[in-house]
Amino acid sequence: MKISEIFKQKKAVLSFEIFPPKAQEGSLESIYSTIERLGALNPDFISVTYGAGGSGSAASAQIASAAKNRFGLETLAHLTCVNSSEEDTDRAVERLAADGVGNILALRGDSPDGSVPQNHASDLIRHIKAKYGGVGLSAACYPEGHPQSPDLASDAAYIRLKEEAGAEHFISQLFFDNDIFYEYMYRLRESGVTAPVQAGIMPVVNKKSVTRLVQLCGASFPKKFVKIVDKYGEDPRALFDAGCAYATEQIIDLLTSGAPGIHLYTMNRPDVAERVAGSVRGIIDSLNGKCQTNTQ
Repeated sequence: MKISEIFKQKKAVLSFEIFPPKAQEGSLESIYSTIERLGALNPDFISVTYGAGGSGSAASAQIASAAKNRFGLETLAHLTCVNSSEEDTDRAVERLAADGVGNILALRGDSPDGSVPQNHASDLIRHIKAKYGGVGLSAACYPEGHPQSPDLASDAAYIRLKEEAGAEHFISQLFFDNDIFYEYMYRLRESGVTAPVQAGIMPVVNKKSVTRLVQLCGASFPKKFVKIVDKYGEDPRALFDAGCAYATEQIIDLLTSGAPGIHLYTMNRPDVAERVAGSVRGIIDSLNGKCQTNTQ
């Protein structure tokens, strides 16, 4: 099923993101164990990242295939176009299709040497749409603006370009201030974007990840979030509880305010997904019309 069709059937979609492990020895079995635990949480789909510069493409395809065929989960496979020819793209799409994976998150990707690529995600989307019309196409969006966008208005216009090229669904970059997401959604709708936009949420349970997040995506941190990290950053157990609670609070507010879905960046931590998803499952089920009545 296309991811976009899931949004037509549900008011609240929940998905998880995983990535190919770095270690090679027995690494795939470790991620399969993670997928099994995530599958028990009944996500609407699992997304599998591709790897910078295409470095994880083979493992990503193998994991996506296993998620779909071994674990029976709808799967969204990431695909980048940086340093890739149309022939490379065709081989990747056809391999995924042969394994029953019919949803792709089309990304530009980053060059290994740090240079700015000449091709764009919209080019990849347009090519796949023209040649493989049955593939479900998703794309990324950036509530605080893509680092290379000149301004927020230009950024919103480019998301509209992705939709015009064939993107049917968007997943946002992570953010920690819901007001930023709400303002972003206003800009997108004003620019003409109509596709569902899923809010990307990452529970922070490791202090070191905060610095890395700033470097990778430029996410800003509200004072409330900074206070939590400063207070509990040296206590892993306390930060786990506080980080999951902060993410849960974000999700409840987003769903209550009408966000059509949540995409949880799990960092391959099923325990994090279990804590957060377990805390909001009743809300998601209620929004999707699965209320349970106490008959006793």
